[in-house]
Amino acid sequence: MSDLLRGHCAVVTGARRGIGRQTVEVFAREGVRVVYACARKEDDAFAADMRSIAEKYGVSVRPVYFDISDEAAIVRGVREIRSQKDAVPDILVNCAGILSRPCRFSMMSIQEAKRLFDVDFWGQVILTQHLSKIFHRQRRGSIVFVTSIAGMDGFFASLDYVACKAALNAAVVQMARELGEVHVRVNGIAPGLTKTDMIAHQNPAAMEMLKPAIMLGRFGKKQEIAEAIAFLASDAASYVTGQILRVDGGTHPPKANW
Repeated sequence: MSDLLRGHCAVVTGARRGIGRQTVEVFAREGVRVVYACARKEDDAFAADMRSIAEKYGVSVRPVYFDISDEAAIVRGVREIRSQKDAVPDILVNCAGILSRPCRFSMMSIQEAKRLFDVDFWGQVILTQHLSKIFHRQRRGSIVFVTSIAGMDGFFASLDYVACKAALNAAVVQMARELGEVHVRVNGIAPGLTKTDMIAHQNPAAMEMLKPAIMLGRFGKKQEIAEAIAFLASDAASYVTGQILRVDGGTHPPKANW
C-alpha cells in the first residue's frame, strides 16, 4: 500500500467485474476512505465481494445500484450518494460499458448502436454532469473515463463502438476545458485488448491473431489498467488534465480481417 489515494472518496461504475471491480480493489489498497461501488442490479454475491474488499483493506466500500442507461435511475443513484454526508466524493471513475457486435458498417444495427451509446456515452455523461456539480462546489475533483484505443485507431471493432469511444475521448477534452477553472481534472484511460470477461467470449483464434499488433506481445491485465486509473485519479497527477492515456502494450492497429 502506498496511500496514493489516502483520504479521498471515489465513485466507480461498472464495479461488478472486470476493470471496474479491479479499480475498486486498487483504490481500497491505496487507502481511499470510501468507495461507492456502482452496479446495475443488487445481489448478495456482489455485496459480499465488496465487503471482502472493505475488510481486507480497512476501508468503506458502499454498493450503489442503478442502470447507467436510465437517466432517472442515475439521478436516484446520485441522490443516494449525496445523502451520505460523511463521505462526499471527489473522484469519479466511469468504467461501466458494453461491447458491440463486430460487423461491417453496412450490416450494423442502428438500434444496437443507439443502445451502445446510451450505456457507453450518454449514461456516463449524465452521471458525470450530476456528480461534477459536487466537485464544482468543492472546487476540486478528478474524473477518469475508461475509453478505448478503438476510439483513436479504429482497430478491429465496429463503427458504433469506435464512434462511441471517439466521442468519449472528445468529451474528456471538452470537460477538462470547462472544469479546469474550478480545479477539477478530467482524463481518459484508453486500454488496448485486456483480459476481461468481454474478450473471454470472443473467438480465441481471432484473438490470438491480434497479438502480433501488440509490441509487448500479450494482452493487458485488469490490474495494469486499474493502476493507471489510480494514478490519474490521484494527486500524483495534479497537473494532468484533458489527456487520453493509452495503456495498450504498444498496439499498432492491423488491417481488419473480415
